[in-house]
Amino acid sequence: MSVSNEFQAHLGEGVTTVARLWKVTRRDGVVYGFTDHDLDVQMDGIAYKADTGMTAHALSQTTGLSVDNTEALGVLSTDAISEEDIRAGRYDGAEVEAWLVNWRDVSQRYLRFRGKVGELAREAGGFRAELNGLSEAMNQPQGRSYQSPCSAVLGDGKCRFDMNQTGYSVELDLVSNDEETVFLFADLGTYPKNWFVRGRFKVLTGAAQGLNGLIKNDTKGENGARTIELWEALRAEMQPGDRVRLEAGCDKLPGTCRKKFNNFLNFRGFPDIPGEDWLMAYPIPAERNDGGDGRETGEMGEDDNPFNPIVGV
Repeated sequence: MSVSNEFQAHLGEGVTTVARLWKVTRRDGVVYGFTDHDLDVQMDGIAYKADTGMTAHALSQTTGLSVDNTEALGVLSTDAISEEDIRAGRYDGAEVEAWLVNWRDVSQRYLRFRGKVGELAREAGGFRAELNGLSEAMNQPQGRSYQSPCSAVLGDGKCRFDMNQTGYSVELDLVSNDEETVFLFADLGTYPKNWFVRGRFKVLTGAAQGLNGLIKNDTKGENGARTIELWEALRAEMQPGDRVRLEAGCDKLPGTCRKKFNNFLNFRGFPDIPGEDWLMAYPIPAERNDGGDGRETGEMGEDDNPFNPIVGV
């Protein structure tokens, strides 16, 4: 974004009315505005708050594909960025825009930085956020990997499986929890044991609303009660009665894709690639010599899936 002639003329004056503005857009769509000016600034329908103590370090910008970096500092408060939200990870990967603006006429402005929040830490009643430029995405692996298990995420555009189909997700109220890691629910009826292992745990209501977890264990207890354990704590307090959505899990093996989800046409793995030991192997009479490792390709049979359309249920 180039500097307008009007803004350039203002910057060339002896006295300027310039402020720095930051627009933060969380992944859940919530937008916050902050400024280092001593009064709030309105721009494009967003109120940029002046009472957050926000300030920024020098911006490092380079030509080419090098990553632009800077840092922002601020004070924790319940009206802006709270300690609870940082702990819950609500600002992880949030989009950030940094503007230089004439606060007397906000049409005179210049976009100095656009990127995402990197490392974010709490310190001495405030926070320190590392901001990474758009070219940071170039440091991430691109393209597909040739691997035996499926490389897609269950339900995404590559997998194409509809998680809203009957039997593959359920919404219910929480009975109790242990340190936001182990959760107890009422009887889930026909859902088999381990049906939700490797699935998603989505919080729909309560203080942890919008947070997700990955399911580690799914067991049945007395009277059919269901216990769900996550790999990591949600980092937000949950209370009995909070609404939760559980989604079926996938171990990314071809047999599971075919038998549990009837979705093998969209399987994104390469199960027939020979393993590393195959490079040093030699043929043995009366044994399989196809490069496979002898593992089962799925954890369950068709008859074990009560929701599989293949068996007409």
